[in-house]
Amino acid sequence: MKTPSGTSVGVDDPYEHVERCDHLTDDGRCRYAAEYAQHDPEFAAERRADDLRCPAADPDGAWDWADCPHFRARQRSRECIRCGLEEVRLANVEARDTRPLLEEHHLSYRGEPEADMAHEITVYLCRWCHAKVHQSWARVDDDAAPDPEAIAAKEERRAREQAETGFETAAERFDPGDTDDSS
Repeated sequence: MKTPSGTSVGVDDPYEHVERCDHLTDDGRCRYAAEYAQHDPEFAAERRADDLRCPAADPDGAWDWADCPHFRARQRSRECIRCGLEEVRLANVEARDTRPLLEEHHLSYRGEPEADMAHEITVYLCRWCHAKVHQSWARVDDDAAPDPEAIAAKEERRAREQAETGFETAAERFDPGDTDDSS
């Protein structure tokens, strides 16, 4: 599969990488039909007639994820689906100017003319794996280890994170020899 600009998305079937629909509740009901009925009244009426049951999530249901007109899936875990690198997010002001380790990667794009690309499906890739996938020499489902540069960036962030949360006593902050008693 390709992006609208023609680069690889790194999968043949994006639905193989779906955990569940973002609109699915824990009890197997369609949140889209309940909360956004005004957007598709016919769909909502059909779901309400079936107690909002999601026919794609039901093991005995007649649908696959691809059959639902309002399907959307985003990866929930904050780690690279390809190499497993975890995101380290910093809370300080400096973090706003820091490029994230993970980037959202589209396996399909909502609203494209092709029928099989009508659903938005995204996963997280570290920026190193993301570049490799879009350069068409890696796939999302490759068994890969994190890039050494990625590990170094993660460890540098982890050290900054630990420094932010560290506690320093007054004795450590102020060297007793630095007092200015010129009175």
